[in-house]
Amino acid sequence: MAADMKTLTEYLWFETKERRELVRLTDTVAGLVRKSGIQEGMVLVSAMHITAGVFVNDDESGLHEDIWEWLQTLAPFGPDYRHHRTGEDNGDAHLKSMLVHHQVIIPITAGKLDLGPWQQVFYAEFDGQRRKRVIVKVMGA
Repeated sequence: MAADMKTLTEYLWFETKERRELVRLTDTVAGLVRKSGIQEGMVLVSAMHITAGVFVNDDESGLHEDIWEWLQTLAPFGPDYRHHRTGEDNGDAHLKSMLVHHQVIIPITAGKLDLGPWQQVFYAEFDGQRRKRVIVKVMGA
């Protein structure tokens, strides 16, 4: 069975215009699944930075505002983080990344992302305006 396994690895690069930004990745990830030719398996989408995250949820603007508000309540932007003693100003971004998490695994069925009817894949940037990357690894047969 291992001989039938295939993988495709791609890197997506981002340099967001804002410090905090959501980028919808669903179509890009679906395109990489098609490119891989894999019919049954899974795709890993992982932010390779400690101040960003990847999640699956609804693509609805009110929900996006609710998510930002919730994250800001739990980890507010501000000067009162011990991490800032290092000269950084992004302590909140590290905590927000932990809340959202840095990766998701999505099933592939019949050559397509097997998402629920409202599910979309997002990259969440919490300390942007510089170059960062996401790894997409498609695995299966």
